[in-house]
Amino acid sequence: MEGNESLLASVPANLVQSIRAFRVGELQEEAARLGQHFLYAHCIAGATKQQVLGIISESFQFPKGVGKNFDGLRATLTETMFQAGAQTGFLVVLEQLPNTQKFDKEARETLLDVFRDAADYWADKKVPFRVFYSFE
Repeated sequence: MEGNESLLASVPANLVQSIRAFRVGELQEEAARLGQHFLYAHCIAGATKQQVLGIISESFQFPKGVGKNFDGLRATLTETMFQAGAQTGFLVVLEQLPNTQKFDKEARETLLDVFRDAADYWADKKVPFRVFYSFE
């Protein structure tokens, strides 16, 4: 990367997309460079919705009991973090979202919709909220 050229120059400030060519380490460094929160969860160990939500909640260091369901996660990613004070931005990585009988395509899409809702919420507040994900 040359000079001040941002790794995320071509990435909208508020979106949810596949991680594709990005590397986790580079995204973490970029979040630090931009002074943004880096939230990372490696989700492969989750076989059920509860387990995946638990991994995300624990990885993001949310208080116990937060994010027990999709609505709770949505509220935490939006109102709760907004009430915590001024935010500079968020760079989120959800790695290896599982594909199991109890966490299927529909559950993955619902989870990503929660993060899309959060991206829209933060866009209204002019705060970057980028989410990158990969599937198992």
